[in-house]
Amino acid sequence: MTSIGIHDLELATAHHVLDLGVLAEYAGVDPAKYRIGLGQDEFSVPAADEDIVTMGATAAQAVLERTGIEGVRTLLFATESGIDHSKAAGVYVHQLLGLPPQVRVAEIKQACYGGTAAIQAAVGIVLRNPGERVLVIASDVARYALDSPGEPTQGAGAIAMIIGADPALLEIEPASGLFTDDVDDFWRPNDSSTAIVDGALSIKAYLDAMAGAWDDLAAHGGPAITEIDRLVYHQPYTKMARKAQARLSTHLSAELGEGGLGDSGLAEGAIYNRRIGNAYTASVYAGLAAILDHEQGLPGKRIGLFSYGSGSVSEFLTGVVQAGAAERSDHFTSVLDARVPLTVAEYRELHATVLPSNVDVETARVTQAPFRFAGIKGGARRYERR
Repeated sequence: MTSIGIHDLELATAHHVLDLGVLAEYAGVDPAKYRIGLGQDEFSVPAADEDIVTMGATAAQAVLERTGIEGVRTLLFATESGIDHSKAAGVYVHQLLGLPPQVRVAEIKQACYGGTAAIQAAVGIVLRNPGERVLVIASDVARYALDSPGEPTQGAGAIAMIIGADPALLEIEPASGLFTDDVDDFWRPNDSSTAIVDGALSIKAYLDAMAGAWDDLAAHGGPAITEIDRLVYHQPYTKMARKAQARLSTHLSAELGEGGLGDSGLAEGAIYNRRIGNAYTASVYAGLAAILDHEQGLPGKRIGLFSYGSGSVSEFLTGVVQAGAAERSDHFTSVLDARVPLTVAEYRELHATVLPSNVDVETARVTQAPFRFAGIKGGARRYERR
């Protein structure tokens, strides 16, 4: 069978950053509540001229500059921060990147699980025609109400991946475990710019789904836990990955804690997510990128990936690291370091700004990224190359 998986991947994030120590001081709480209790240090905040399209296009451009566009006939854009009920965000990216007309474009939505759904769809396309490659983008902006419990778990980020045959980074193995349950743990109504969250239920739903997906993986011929070298979990906040590891350890009656199987992936997999915050569909793959960028000697190792989307749909899949991973290095930290810090007042002003769709608006030029959201004209969103 043809080996299919992730040939290349790249991260992008927003222009601004809010330090959670600053937010803690404003809220009158101990910073440890965020840094230790949630496992978060800061979160990215988009400028007025940034959104899921600009972040997704920035990540995708970097990937395509390395791999070229030959064979790319599909662009799948996963997001739960959709900007239009009809038009896919990927169509804007298609134009910004100058891709040829002979590319199918579609948007995939199921909370934070959407990126994994896009990858599995891409694998099917490549399996049918190994000469094709698929550009998968997962891009999101996590927004919760000001002064709400979810506020410190906001964030913004995107990841772009090329899915193809004979991948350079990660071969995705055929077996996977699935679990779906109708649960109202998290959702965002069409008329709301912020999500509604039942925190306690969300944690329970996540952990139940993780155990259920693992059991289904085992039932469909997946590897034993002793055959998995690293574990990466969806991270709405990085402490959640540790909760998941503890639950899986109990579920399997296996030592997965410090010094046990898969332990090394937790710290490395949290490096980027601690700083960008919750990137929804991009979250678990930001964790994968962090491990590939910060660990040596990974080729030949097997990584387990747990993807969870509230509501809820989840999947446990595995992949084997390929030789190309040895050529990766950490350049994303410099991108994170270059973000412009916000005061709480500046952040709250940005948070409160929600553009109407029926009024012409020109956004201020702020971002230094390759692409910017220029505003709204005639009810349509406009984008520019810098």
